[in-house]
Amino acid sequence: MGFNEQVQAYIVAKYYDYLTKQFGEKGRAAFIHATRYYALQRGRRMAQRAIRDGEALTQANYNYYGEWVSSEEIKAKGIENKSVVINNGIAKKIIQCPWHSKFKEMGMLEAGNLYCTYLDEAISEGFNPKLGYIVKSNLNESDSCIHMLKSGNINEGANKGKNPSALMSFEYHCAHTYWAFHEVIVSIFQEPGEELCQKVLTDFIKEFGIKMAERIVKYKNINFNVILQQQIFG
Repeated sequence: MGFNEQVQAYIVAKYYDYLTKQFGEKGRAAFIHATRYYALQRGRRMAQRAIRDGEALTQANYNYYGEWVSSEEIKAKGIENKSVVINNGIAKKIIQCPWHSKFKEMGMLEAGNLYCTYLDEAISEGFNPKLGYIVKSNLNESDSCIHMLKSGNINEGANKGKNPSALMSFEYHCAHTYWAFHEVIVSIFQEPGEELCQKVLTDFIKEFGIKMAERIVKYKNINFNVILQQQIFG
C-alpha cells in the first residue's frame, strides 16, 4: 500500500480517538480546531498559486487549484470519490467517498462526521472567505454529502479539471495532516499532547510500516502555510 485517501483518514481517526479518550470535550474541541487549521493552510496554498498565476479567487479557480485527484490505488478498488451536481449547479451531492469508507471500516464515523463538517468550509475560507462554501450534510451521518455555495454554482469550471502544477501527492497530504494536528495538539496540551501524537505515529507504524512512517517524519520542519517548498516534497 502507498499513501492514499484512506491512509489520511486513518491518521485523522487515530487523532480523534486518542484526543477524545484522553481529554474528553477538550480533545473534541482540539480536534475541530486542528481540522480547521489544517484546512485553512490548504486553502491558503491554493490561493497563493492562483495569485501567483494572476488568477482571481473565484469558485472556478477554487476548483481548478484543488490539491488532489483520486489516487490510482483507490480508483483500482472502485471506491474513489464520486459526485453529481444537483439543483442546477447550486449544490454538489457526493455519493461515494474513500475517506468515509475508512472511517466506517474503523468504527470512527463520529470522527469522520466532525472532520467532514469543518474541512471543506475551512479550505474554501482559506482560499477566499467570500465564496460562502457550505457543507449541509456528509456521508458519515447521512446518505450523501451535500456541498453548496450561499450563491453561485459550486461546480463552476469543474469541467476544466485540476491544474497539474497544483496537485500534491498523498504522501504530502498525509504528512501535512499529521504535522498540522501535531502542532495544534502540542500547543494546547504540551507534553501530554506530544505523547498523544507519538501514539498516533506508533499506530501508523504498526498499520503501514516503518518506511511510510519515516516519510511522514521527514516533513517535520516543512512550513505548510506556503508553497515555496512544494517542489522538495511534491
